[in-house]
Amino acid sequence: MPTNHSSSYSSLFEPLLALSSLLLRRLSAAVRHHRGRNTPPASSDVPPPPPPSSSPLELDSLYGRTVVVDVDAWLLLPAVDAFTFFMVVAVEAGGFLRGLLLLLVYPLLCLLLGDGDGGGGARARAMATVALVGLEEREVARVGRAVMPRLLMAAAAAEGAEAVRAARRSVAVSATLPRVMVEAFLREHVGVDAVVGPELRSVAGVVAGIMDDADAARVAARRLPALLGDEMDQGEADGAGAAVGLVGEGRSGGTVHYLFSRYYCKETFTATEADKRRWRPLPPGGECGGVKPLVFHDGRLAFPPTPSAALAMYAYLPFGVALAVSRIVALSLLPYGRATFLVGALTGVHYRLVGAGHDAGGGGGGGRLYVCNHRTLLDPIVVAAALGKPVTAVTYSLSRVSEMIAPIRTARLTRDREEDRRSMAALLARGDLVVCPEGTTCREGYLLRFSPLFAELGADVNPVALDARVDMFHGTSTTPAAKWMDPFYFMMNPKPSYCVEFLPRAAPAPAAEDGGDSIRVANRVQRQIGEALGFELTGMTRKDKYMMLAGNEGVVAAAAAAAAAAATTIKASR
Repeated sequence: MPTNHSSSYSSLFEPLLALSSLLLRRLSAAVRHHRGRNTPPASSDVPPPPPPSSSPLELDSLYGRTVVVDVDAWLLLPAVDAFTFFMVVAVEAGGFLRGLLLLLVYPLLCLLLGDGDGGGGARARAMATVALVGLEEREVARVGRAVMPRLLMAAAAAEGAEAVRAARRSVAVSATLPRVMVEAFLREHVGVDAVVGPELRSVAGVVAGIMDDADAARVAARRLPALLGDEMDQGEADGAGAAVGLVGEGRSGGTVHYLFSRYYCKETFTATEADKRRWRPLPPGGECGGVKPLVFHDGRLAFPPTPSAALAMYAYLPFGVALAVSRIVALSLLPYGRATFLVGALTGVHYRLVGAGHDAGGGGGGGRLYVCNHRTLLDPIVVAAALGKPVTAVTYSLSRVSEMIAPIRTARLTRDREEDRRSMAALLARGDLVVCPEGTTCREGYLLRFSPLFAELGADVNPVALDARVDMFHGTSTTPAAKWMDPFYFMMNPKPSYCVEFLPRAAPAPAAEDGGDSIRVANRVQRQIGEALGFELTGMTRKDKYMMLAGNEGVVAAAAAAAAAAATTIKASR
């Protein structure tokens, strides 16, 4: 069937046309008003913000109050460039060609739209046009929910988060980044009650542009009454609000001017550039002032794509593809033994082996049962290479491409507990078996709940602690259409690393009808692996991960077909 390329071409031309229209409007406006001040998008009778307080902000003064906080000035560190956030959305939602387009037009935007006279806001709007126009609105929302929190967590200021957490209610106002890009992070992790920012225009579910300032101000005015009802009532009655405004130096014009007016805020506190230079980033895990830690996140980019870093990535991509192919071929031809580690070291892969898995005692007849945490799809292959012998890996969902290139035997499980237990027992009787009881991967330093199914097999458990590190691309994804590319992305990293540590053997669980002993064994193995890696134990599961990142339970629709394939695979395995 011939491929229709018209949609892909149009998706690239649409942002260019929209950008041209935006630049023409901005340049014509600059000719008319280049010596004038920006005026708020709302009516001219909106009063200006109250003068900043001369005293420094004390967190105790925010208790029981409502705070309206400027995201750019108070919640993000000063070194953060808006280009980084738009590049993430462009690549993750639109692909590498969309990101390349943004990178190419960025110097032009910097020349035409400088920082003065409101040019910084115009440049951000232009970048949003290039990055977002033509994309599906639900895909942009997915990136905002699953990818952006990790980047925003790394760029967040601890002082701003503490101020938000000290208040009774809080409204975050984003003047640069569209609301859909920041709302998930601000609500779920920082704990704000409402987010106001530039809104997307969409037609038939496709992003068509960014609302102008006047429309954004009207949207903000509609969103706030539900949260600031009493403050707004007081402001309309006596012309002075009761909220506290947290603003930055020189923040005037547009939505920020309207929301920080005296209709809403009784007083404001300004974060100067000198103050922000002393601010601290959020500590690892985000545990600052009650900020919710980040356990799950999605996306391919493993680094903040600043302009220089993005340029380096695109220059490296052709070499990365060739390097990934060579590494995968070498791993397929030499899947076992120290030769795998030698070839990996020659191509830039760093392996670290602790312990001797092949010396671990068995549990009677049959093979050995190796239980490991789950970092990437390559976990069972790396364990087989460390053992120097073939193993069988069981999995719930594995793409056909990954099955074809896997140098070890794989078997599909059906999510039917009794059927899966019998299948795993049969595989263990034939040879060594590798199990990842978390059921899904986790990138951060956390261990998900271990399924106790492996502890019911009656075999000694050989725990294996795994840790994988990447420097450019993540080798995991929750998008079904992209999971087959997971091994390629991991191998495309310039210097990926794997640490394999074989831990002391754990005794099997005695037979019990209530399954309590198997649960205790699973928890003990989880704790043993967590202590070895320094990871935090959680009770989260695969379902929790997919509900947070993808909005579903992560179960493949064709479950019946997978069950049939599992039986066929087990019979064909040797």
